[in-house]
Amino acid sequence: MADDDQKPEKQEAPTTSGLGGRGMIIAFVAIVVLMETAMFFFFIPSADEVSALAEERLLDSIQQGENAAEKKINDENQIKEFPLGKFGETFSPQDTDLTFRVELELYGLVKEKNRMQLSTEFDEKTGRLRHAIRTKLRNSDLEELSKNNLGLLERRILTECNHLLASDLLMGVGFNSYQLIEQ
Repeated sequence: MADDDQKPEKQEAPTTSGLGGRGMIIAFVAIVVLMETAMFFFFIPSADEVSALAEERLLDSIQQGENAAEKKINDENQIKEFPLGKFGETFSPQDTDLTFRVELELYGLVKEKNRMQLSTEFDEKTGRLRHAIRTKLRNSDLEELSKNNLGLLERRILTECNHLLASDLLMGVGFNSYQLIEQ
């Protein structure tokens, strides 16, 4: 028996199952898949959120386009002054023997989109326009030429200028300076 006790016992090597290494790999892959799935649900927007975001961006771009178009229309319809020239006329009103001199600087009001057309037509018809304005000044009564009644003279000049131009480009006329001097 002693021999039996002395027999070297076989040392059993720890048995490792082949599932230990594979189990860790499977667990790692499962954790990665679960994390990706969680990230998909929490970080990637749903279809409703995507459509709401796209709709919001579309509305913003439409509003910006409308604002740009409105600004362009406003710029085109903006009224600018166009110089029509300086005039100095000496005349004698029909009812008196006195002589008067009218000195004025005239401007016209025109929309920005019509400014180039007016400039071209004004260059072509400068002589006729100046003659018409001088005729209106000479044929005016002394009362119409007083500073309180210049509105009638402005309307007459505006009507005559628009009549000579191809279309009604001028929206109004005014005086930068105006003097009526008795001589």
